[in-house]
Amino acid sequence: MHHAPTRHGADAAPSRTAWAIAVSAWLLANLLLLWLYYEPSTKPLIGDEFDYNRRALAWLAGQPVAESHIWPPGQTAFIAAIYALAGPHVVAVQVVQIGLLAGCALLLARLASRVFDARTAWYAGALFLLNPGSLAYAHWLWPEVTHLACLLGALALLFTVRGPGLSAALAAGVLTGLALLFKSLLGAFWPLLLVAFASRGEGRWRVAWMPATAFVAGIALATAPALWKGYQETGRPIIADSSIYNLHVGLRDMSRSDYIDEAGAPALKAFLESGTTPQQRNAAYTARILDTVGERGLATLAWERLSTQYFRLFSAKTLLVSQLPGEACAGRLGAYAATTPTPWLSAAAQAAHALTLALAAFGIALWRRWDRAIVLVAAALLLYQLALYSGLHVMARYVFQMMPFLCLFGAPALAALVHRGQDAAGRVLVVTPLRLVSGCAGTIVLLGLAFLGPWLDGNCR
Repeated sequence: MHHAPTRHGADAAPSRTAWAIAVSAWLLANLLLLWLYYEPSTKPLIGDEFDYNRRALAWLAGQPVAESHIWPPGQTAFIAAIYALAGPHVVAVQVVQIGLLAGCALLLARLASRVFDARTAWYAGALFLLNPGSLAYAHWLWPEVTHLACLLGALALLFTVRGPGLSAALAAGVLTGLALLFKSLLGAFWPLLLVAFASRGEGRWRVAWMPATAFVAGIALATAPALWKGYQETGRPIIADSSIYNLHVGLRDMSRSDYIDEAGAPALKAFLESGTTPQQRNAAYTARILDTVGERGLATLAWERLSTQYFRLFSAKTLLVSQLPGEACAGRLGAYAATTPTPWLSAAAQAAHALTLALAAFGIALWRRWDRAIVLVAAALLLYQLALYSGLHVMARYVFQMMPFLCLFGAPALAALVHRGQDAAGRVLVVTPLRLVSGCAGTIVLLGLAFLGPWLDGNCR
């Protein structure tokens, strides 16, 4: 399912001035975030960050680390490898992840170039990278950036390399396997990536079986050590398994914002103490979940999740905003010290978040080129994550894995706004009254999810 990129001439490429402005903004934003992280005092690690760091330091010290099989081991190994080379300094991890996140933007632009002209593809990368809420993930120890870099690298090999041949397919498989070692998100999705090896010609479908086999072999190669370790410790070949725990917590989440009446941390301790193996813990909590469904009814639970989960997911109180100074009743942690730039940074992060959602809503509503393989995969990945988060425990940081694909759909809408009357978006968007109404409706829904949660919950009243 490959299509040759359409070329629209050099006039469609971003100018040197645009590149200079984007790179300067990227550098300044990272310097500001680093300054805020370390001045006037170092920002503390939050939540799972602390655990990843603790485990990495224990590995380097040769100390035994009890494995709960809740978190995949990739991020711990990544941090430990950097500490082994540069010393146990968080700034070393930050520098590497800043580079990886910039690479993510370039990979996104490359993927977008299979659908758009060069200028619109550039908008997709810039829209993602210049969002302060996205940039900040490179400064933390969560596995969001490393997972996304592997995922986008795999997609670029699968959908922008002609063929793809055996070597590209094997490398894409290894990257997909590494993505699974950083986060379990793709566990049920990766088989869909095999569509990259299907093509239609002379009225029938063909499958490139050898590259497809190489892709699966690459996944097996990357994940085999972790699967073997899981088998030795639990009797089942697993990397990590937190789905039952997250479903249990998701059914208990009542707030529409992170860090308000948070159910996750207390529930995790109880979950880990409920059994010595993942199978025992999952069995115990599956019974609790079934009891909850029986007591409250499936319809009631479904409505509660629908009226809660997506407010948390799309909240404009992103993880960056949550860590900036503010009222505790609003879910502000104050992990960053209060300085003059923090209110402006909060406003910029929320504005960029809202802009991305609005552009994505219009881009999807006006989209006309659904025949591109990468577009179908991007749409499927968005729908897959929306389905997962309909019941599982949700935090605002989970939207980060969706942001590149929202930017992919939003880029032509941005190009149409910036270059009115030109053909920057005409090849991928079609404007009709009904589609415009759909775009407006989608924008209202997404912005409502982004901003109305605290008002509906009555936070700080």
